[in-house]
Order: sequence, then C-alpha cells, then structure tokens
Amino acid sequence: RTITCFARVTMACTSKKLACCTLLAALAGRAEGMHTASALRASARRALAVQMRTPLDLRQLAAGVLLFSAVQFGGGVQSANADSNDGAVNYKFPPIDSKKVGRCKFVSSAMGQANAARDSLYDLRECQMDQGNAQGFDISGALMASGSFKGADFKTAQLSKVYGPGANFDGADFTDAVVDRAFFKGASFKGTKFVNAVLTSTSFEDANLQDTDFTGSYLGMFDSKKLCKNPTLTGTHPTTGADTKESAGC
Repeated sequence: RTITCFARVTMACTSKKLACCTLLAALAGRAEGMHTASALRASARRALAVQMRTPLDLRQLAAGVLLFSAVQFGGGVQSANADSNDGAVNYKFPPIDSKKVGRCKFVSSAMGQANAARDSLYDLRECQMDQGNAQGFDISGALMASGSFKGADFKTAQLSKVYGPGANFDGADFTDAVVDRAFFKGASFKGTKFVNAVLTSTSFEDANLQDTDFTGSYLGMFDSKKLCKNPTLTGTHPTTGADTKESAGC
C-alpha cells in the first residue's frame, strides 16, 4: 500500500507544493520502518529532496512531518545493524510483542516472495520453534533474530530477505529452498542441509557451519568466496555424509 501511494504522490507532484512535501516526507518516514523496503526508502528520499528545494521554513515543516510519521507508523523502534553490498545498513524494527497470541508459528504469505511483501510485520524473533514445519511455505521477510528453529523443516520453502542474526537452525532442512538475500550473521547451522538450495546474496558472516551440507546449492561467485572464508566450514553432515567444505565448493 505504501509503494502504491508513494508512486501516485510522486507522479502528482509536478510543482513544489507543501502538500507534496508533507506527503512524500510521511511516506519516507513509513518506509524507514520497513526492513524490506530499502529501494523504496532511497526513492522516497530522492523524490523528497527534489520537492524540498523550497524556502527553509518549508523544509523544516517537512522534516517535522517526517519525524511525526516515523513515530506514528513505527510505534517505537529498535535498531539492528546489517551488512549489504553497499555497506552497513541500519534496520529499525518495533519492539517484540511478546503478548501477541499465536505470534510464534509459521504462516505462509500469499503475496509472493520477490520483495518479501506482507500486509503486516512477520515477527518470529526469539521464538522457540524447534522441529517446526514450514515445508513449502513462503515466509519471506520474516524476522527470526535470536529464535530457535532447530530441526525445522524448510524444504521447498521461500525465505527471501529473512533476517535471522543469532538464530539457531541446527539440524534444519533447507533442501530445495529459496534463501536469497537473507541475513544470518552469527547464526548456527550445525548439521543443517542446504541441498539444492538457492543462497544468492545471503550472508553467513560469523555463522557456525560445522557439518552443514551444501550439495548442489547455488551461490554466486562472490557469495562463494565469502562463504569459503568461514573457519567453521568443517566436518561432514551426520546423515548425508557429505564433506562440508567440499559440498560448498571450497
């Protein structure tokens, strides 16, 4: 909804009007709280910069609306640093709603995985979901930081742009899964299967990859070089017998 509204406002803003500045500022503020909307944030800022070539008092008012909208739509945020191809990115997420009933369960999105689109935040942070079943699910865009998903079934699942630093995926099965552009810094994947999985642009920095099986997985050349630098890429998978380092093509 934010993307559609932003596109309409940008097309309508052919002159430097106060309404355009405030609307663009508000949309930029809303996008600031969406961890899967980096492209939208950049577009909003560029469009806002063009519209704000006006007197100082107008810029101050627009900045005020930007701040208001960030608070209005975000409801309080916490920061989390993540790496990307462009360097450090500062993601901002709302606090965990530990009182939300049924929060910690796998729910497949019906909106398509390409941009991790969802109608609401999919928050699995700190959830204890060992042996969970997400086979064939689209859980793209899920926040899984510091959660426990040991032995979970992610076969043929879509996990584009998943954010899971510090999470535990020991013994999980990602066979034939799409795990592109995910962030797993410091996560644990001991004895995990990534057989025939798509892992393009996914970060395993400081992750524990001991006894993991990457047989047939797809990584870009740059991704493969980074993965091969992980010192925990050792051992053999306990059930497939695959040599971890060799299966990763290192």
